[in-house]
Amino acid sequence: MTELAEFQLDAEHLRHEFPLLGHASSESSPLIYLDTAATSQKPACVINTIQEYYAQHNANVHRGVYALSHEATIRYEACRQEVRHFIHAKANEEIIFTSGATASMNCIAHGFGQSELTAGDEVVMSVMAHHSTIVPWQMACEATGASLKIIPILDNGELDLEAYRALLSDKTKVVVLMHVSNALGTINPIQSMIEDAHEKAIPVVIDGAQAPSHVPIDVTALDCEFYTFSGHKAYGPTGVGVLYGKQAWLERLPPFHTGGDMIETVSFEKTTFNVLPHKFEAGTPNIAGVVGLSAALQFISSIGLDKIMAHEKDLLEYATSRLSAIDGLTIHGTSANKIGIISFTLQQAHPHDIATILADRGVAVRAGHHCAMPLMKRLAVPATVRASFAVHTTRSDIDCLVEAIQAVLTIFGEE
Repeated sequence: MTELAEFQLDAEHLRHEFPLLGHASSESSPLIYLDTAATSQKPACVINTIQEYYAQHNANVHRGVYALSHEATIRYEACRQEVRHFIHAKANEEIIFTSGATASMNCIAHGFGQSELTAGDEVVMSVMAHHSTIVPWQMACEATGASLKIIPILDNGELDLEAYRALLSDKTKVVVLMHVSNALGTINPIQSMIEDAHEKAIPVVIDGAQAPSHVPIDVTALDCEFYTFSGHKAYGPTGVGVLYGKQAWLERLPPFHTGGDMIETVSFEKTTFNVLPHKFEAGTPNIAGVVGLSAALQFISSIGLDKIMAHEKDLLEYATSRLSAIDGLTIHGTSANKIGIISFTLQQAHPHDIATILADRGVAVRAGHHCAMPLMKRLAVPATVRASFAVHTTRSDIDCLVEAIQAVLTIFGEE
């Protein structure tokens, strides 16, 4: 029991760290928030850090010679160091701040489209890819004459690794993988998949949008060329994200946006670009967002990802057991290696109807295709209901979810 206790977190206590969760969804019902995969709620430490920045430290960064600007610059660059430490990158120059994982992925795809891809080349990604991964690479392929090659999944929601290895060839110029599926919760074996790609000297881009608040990230150990994630899914603010890239690759690719701090010199004859990481940070950055992101990563570290993973494993097992006992309910994505996400359908009702009825009972879930239409087609469903967990989620929250689903069955005349 002592060893187990070391890896337990107090979700009820942590719930009080989130001001919004103290609000009722109605006059009598607490909010049961099970939509962390869409965006996480924000702990008070993040909210207070952003408020303090605006109240006491607000100034533009890098170019002001006055004390307040210098102080803001120091805080901003300290946040870069915090991100570097959190994902175990080798250098601050490898950490680029963006507006989110979508912007990060677009930046990489644009760079490859400008300088790396040509007619006949291939880009490998999986059928579970998010639209914000599919579309930028699709556009890069359309512009260059390259093509997408798609890794299928097995019936349990895991990638077909044999099919993946068969797709890798001399034509493959880049592999783009999800660390964690936003729709199914599957944690993909990216370490071995990166090694497979590197055997053929193929660079790898990782979409890590769902990972930072659930699983450890070590980009040096992974040896991926690029890794992207957002702040808002990791208890941080919206409008901020990270693009990690190996320094040699960031030097190699052209910038995506231009102007502001990414400029070294400008003339009407020629423009030269700033050094890394500023080369990819055009305009005035989201300084307050970066400061908030740093506070969020510190919040995660203060709890410990080992405890978070153990907590989610317990919730996932409990939720899977309870939901599996409901007649007509199908869980999509049954890999043994998942984060706290359960995606399901109910034979008796459409996912949007289920989510609406659950919302009336104070249970917030997501219904739809989860920006993964090709995956929904593979699953042969128009949409799913997705419940996703966080450090503040309890077994009692799962019980409320099950009770609300039982209400759905009653409304549709099944009980």
